[in-house]
Amino acid sequence: MKATPLDGIAEALCALTTAGGGRPAGALTPAELVAVNQAFGALKRHVDAAFAPVAAEISRQSRRELGKDSLAKKQGFASPAVLISTTTGTSVGEAVRIVQVGEATAPRVSLTGEALPAKRPHVAEAVAGGGIGMTPAAAIISLLDRLAVRVDAARLDEAERQLVGLAPGLRPDELGKLLARAEAHLDPDGVEPRHEQLVSERTLQIQERDGMLVISGKLDPETGAPVKAAFDALVGDALCRNEHADEVDRDPRSVRQMQADALADLCRHAIGCDRVPTGVTATVVVRMDLADLEAGTGAATIDGIAQPIPASALRRLAADAQIIPCVLGGDSEILDWGRAKRLFTPAQKLALGERDGGCAGCGAPPAWCHGHHLEWWDRDGGRTDLENGVLLCTGCHHRLHADGWEIRVDGLGIDAKVWLIPPPWIDAQRTPRLAGTSRYTLTA
Repeated sequence: MKATPLDGIAEALCALTTAGGGRPAGALTPAELVAVNQAFGALKRHVDAAFAPVAAEISRQSRRELGKDSLAKKQGFASPAVLISTTTGTSVGEAVRIVQVGEATAPRVSLTGEALPAKRPHVAEAVAGGGIGMTPAAAIISLLDRLAVRVDAARLDEAERQLVGLAPGLRPDELGKLLARAEAHLDPDGVEPRHEQLVSERTLQIQERDGMLVISGKLDPETGAPVKAAFDALVGDALCRNEHADEVDRDPRSVRQMQADALADLCRHAIGCDRVPTGVTATVVVRMDLADLEAGTGAATIDGIAQPIPASALRRLAADAQIIPCVLGGDSEILDWGRAKRLFTPAQKLALGERDGGCAGCGAPPAWCHGHHLEWWDRDGGRTDLENGVLLCTGCHHRLHADGWEIRVDGLGIDAKVWLIPPPWIDAQRTPRLAGTSRYTLTA
């Protein structure tokens, strides 16, 4: 007789009893607690696997076009997800995920009545076997569905097989990193637009509430990399000191309190610093394959951040932060760790400000700008001098790169002229546009 989903539940219950699940939790040894925890995990996965097709059928019989004949509406619920969440005690989001998994893993029937395999057969097999739960299954399905229009079906099928093999046992953050890297690998052409979307959604808000400043925000990987690197360095230093401190000298702050104090320390330094932007002591390590680095395509990864970034973002990120690129060969052999000492000096930044008058793109004040290498320091061997530098604010830095502008410097020192060369889609003739203080200097 063919095994049913209920057979998996029965086996999981038996394993739970064997592990000691019938005894009070306080009576279990540490080893038994771990075993019972694992047994409960397996039981939940099997129960969810058995319920997923039921949830999918509830959704099918509650589809919008049925109107008042919708199963959910007949039961007094606005949607199948609300019906499921109310009756099972889960959140609406969890109900949506289990419906999604049920729909993607259920056997299908063609218009001619022919039996078809599940839309995501490898996920279906892993779910039915209790290998993965609803959350990773739904995340994998969402990724595959998103890529289906841009990736070959055979390659997508192989990716599905590998993902369900890698997902078991991963923490949520590890799963997120896996899926982000997988998406960049499967759809390298999509890295740039995905990154641009994240950049457009960056935000930071500061409000005063109940006597406290409440700070909330979202930073894209390019913007957030130096922030995270600085925070990690300061917090890591405090944690390291705690390892060797006695109870009297031990830092009593939580990690979150350390991060809050790190933000205050950085801002205090910025207020009293005579160099803007503030030079960082932390290091951002960016990893990229040599072929992608040379071609200016593909994706780079930042240590400590899951979301890959495009090669263009790596150029911008490397302009004025302490970046060490880890260049990898075909077999992931480290070919070059780059060089760390390549920042524009305070004197050079003053000279750039004198020559450019601020941002060469929009004219923002020099204090809002950073020195940008025209020839990429890390890849092209660009020099850190005035002829290879220009002041750009963050917005223009991003916009000029994203839109395909080129920058040219004619002459030496603070009397040199800076030209912005538009891309063909803006100006078919690509007529250079004068930038910097030369725009306001009379020649006769």
